[in-house]
Amino acid sequence: MAAEQTQVDLTNCDREPIHLLGAIQPVGFLIAVSTDWIVARTSANIGIFLGFEPGSMIGNLLADFVPPRLVHDLRNRVAFLNARDTVERLFGCQIRPDGAVFDIAIHMSGSQIVIEAEPGSDSNLDATSTVRSMITRLDNQPDMAGFYREGARQVRAMLGYDRVMVYKFSPDGAGEVVAEACKSGIGSFKGLRYPASDIPQQARALYKRNLLRVIRDVNAAPVGIVPELDENRKPLDLSLSVLRSVSPIHIEYLKNMGVEASLSISIVVDDELWGLFACHHYSPRAPSFERRSVSELFSQMFSMRLESRERRALVDYERRARDISDQLLGAVASDETLLNDPDWLGDILTNAIPAHGVGVWINGSYAFSGVTPPTDDFRRIIRALNGTAAGRVYATDHIGSLIDKAQPFAEQASGLLAIPISRSPRDYVVLFRSELRSSVRWAGDPHKPVQYGPNGPRLTPRESFAEWQEKVEGHSEPFSASELRIAETLRATLIEVVLRLADESAAQRHQANARQELLIAELNHRVRNILGVIRGLIRQSQPDEQVVKDFVKVVDGRIHSLARAHNQITDDHWGPAPLQALIDAEAAAFAAAKESSIHSEGPPVLLNPQAYSTMALVMHELVTNSTKYGSLSGSGEVHIKWHRNPENDLILVWQETGGPPVRKPTRKGFGTTIIDRSVPYDLGGSARIQYDPEGVRAEFRIPSRHVSERRNFQGTPIKLPAPRNPHHAPVRPDLLAGKTVLLVEDSLIIALDAEDIMTRFGAEIATASTSDAAHDTLDELTPDFAVLDINLGDQTSFGIAGRLYDMGVPFFFASGYGEQAQLPNEHRARIVVQKPYTAHNIARAVEDLLGLSPDV
Repeated sequence: MAAEQTQVDLTNCDREPIHLLGAIQPVGFLIAVSTDWIVARTSANIGIFLGFEPGSMIGNLLADFVPPRLVHDLRNRVAFLNARDTVERLFGCQIRPDGAVFDIAIHMSGSQIVIEAEPGSDSNLDATSTVRSMITRLDNQPDMAGFYREGARQVRAMLGYDRVMVYKFSPDGAGEVVAEACKSGIGSFKGLRYPASDIPQQARALYKRNLLRVIRDVNAAPVGIVPELDENRKPLDLSLSVLRSVSPIHIEYLKNMGVEASLSISIVVDDELWGLFACHHYSPRAPSFERRSVSELFSQMFSMRLESRERRALVDYERRARDISDQLLGAVASDETLLNDPDWLGDILTNAIPAHGVGVWINGSYAFSGVTPPTDDFRRIIRALNGTAAGRVYATDHIGSLIDKAQPFAEQASGLLAIPISRSPRDYVVLFRSELRSSVRWAGDPHKPVQYGPNGPRLTPRESFAEWQEKVEGHSEPFSASELRIAETLRATLIEVVLRLADESAAQRHQANARQELLIAELNHRVRNILGVIRGLIRQSQPDEQVVKDFVKVVDGRIHSLARAHNQITDDHWGPAPLQALIDAEAAAFAAAKESSIHSEGPPVLLNPQAYSTMALVMHELVTNSTKYGSLSGSGEVHIKWHRNPENDLILVWQETGGPPVRKPTRKGFGTTIIDRSVPYDLGGSARIQYDPEGVRAEFRIPSRHVSERRNFQGTPIKLPAPRNPHHAPVRPDLLAGKTVLLVEDSLIIALDAEDIMTRFGAEIATASTSDAAHDTLDELTPDFAVLDINLGDQTSFGIAGRLYDMGVPFFFASGYGEQAQLPNEHRARIVVQKPYTAHNIARAVEDLLGLSPDV
């Protein structure tokens, strides 16, 4: 109904009237008071709007227009307006002489006091008892869904609208109807969602200041305030007005929904707009100001109860998460394989954080449960996560912001929450959420035709929802702040589990390594002893014939070559050993006087144990043949070079020069067979030997699988310094002349071999095979020095060593364990000679022990 507008002439006004800006709903008349004038504007209906400055003479100006008692009450209410955004209320006030009563709202607007009046009721509603009863029904609800539903029921019972909804805002600003109370036959909006743009930010800010807004009739024409500016050329701020009109866009939106009257009450939690009570009516409706005020008070109480329940729910939620953490910790502690079970992990974690799928990535292995991205895309996600803030929980509702080309799998997985479970950015448990629009229920028929208004087709529930669907494409339900806190708790638990398992695994590996080292050392010891026994048997069994002696010398050299090779590869726990070390050892042992004539050149490479043993025999035969018949038998030289071919195989070339003329042997002996056939037969490589008159040339190809390079922790090959052959001077035959030596050795054959070596050096030997026998010998004589085998059956020689130390007798140890021999702290610095005994290793130990120079 169009409003009739009239100007009220007041005799006390002696100036040009100044009016205020805005528009109000046509429910009465408006009176503006400023200093010493009053302007009134009326509609054909009811209602009054007054504006005047605090310093005005209210009583004098209004005495002729309103009863003196009302002026008195207004003065008192003004005194209560001492807080920001405060609105005071007076109900059942008589303004006009016809006896009609009005409900009045009074608030501050800048430097003015604004008084609004609208038709009142004489219901004498007991607000205190009513609200107390409403809150009691709320408190009786066992869960949040019942709490929301009861809130909607109470507001509808108070105001009588066809539909009352509890409308909750999500973190991204979109809204969802979480509960409703409505009359039968009009359908349900519960579960309906709208985009954040449907309620602009400026409207949300106003909802926090003015908690209640009513639209009595969407078809009513608003009444403007004329003129638009006051005497200071400023508009009137109507933010707190109870009669203010609303945006035509919002009116159009309601019309497209078929709604003719509406009311909204703000729900504010933690000083933020949590949501609204949204009321719709399908015909004009105007609840009294008193009932609206009671509903506003109920909404404030509802907000307080809601805040309390949410805090309690959060505490319970976090407690449940801790229980889940404890359950996870206990379960994995008893069965560590559960950590690799995505179904079990998914059940555990999604009980705390809702998700549609779980992916687990541990040490490059992955497993899935539920709805997840494809495998290749999961790998891309893990790589991208390693580039984010590693070590912290990472969450996004749009995977497309993390990696490219995420749209093809967006329907299955649009959002993720990644929980790192290792100290390095490597292992993750990832929770996935599906696309949001695929999980939203629409309450009505989205294909139902509608009549569009002048503000466009978007302003309908159907079109708004369609726009929202387009906007959230590729997005999931966001992970809340409380869910992120829970994820951090679970992260700490999972890392604790992983670290505990890692510690246990490290301890097991340490024990396994210790057992392996002990086994290798024991094996090495036994092999050395066996080689020593064989060597001793050969040496002790030789007759006087020179041919047999030469044979024994050859076999002895080959056995010793194997022993040296075995020593090299067991020094690194049966791992690859350097080729250069093999060449140096053979040159030092069998061509000591010609070491300067042997030149080696090539990159630092390692041979695996099988190749190392094979090449030790080959190199031994080449060296001994050259010292007998080739370039090393005279003034010639040997050049040994190696390199990697394009197939990464190792090519080793032996070239002799400057020796006597070479002739191909007429008979193929065992040594030649070793050179020709060992590498092809044992290693799958090739060998070629040429007997050129200028010097023997041999070329060997060792397949790449037997060859490696020493690398640093970053995987880069280590550049070793140029090889240098160890210096070994010739052994002096009188090295031990006139000295008495105590030899403690539990193997007869090895003892005989050691006795022979030291006897050739001029020593007198006293041999003992047991600890008791050694002590008996020490009771009778004091040796010049002693050689002690560490392991004497089920005993050790450490007790003998202690006695020798007390006697001031120098000594050194001998052992098949070599450098891996375990010595007590008091003997940690002692010399240890590796078995089998040789003239060189005994001579070097004696020289070091007695401080003798090899040149003396």
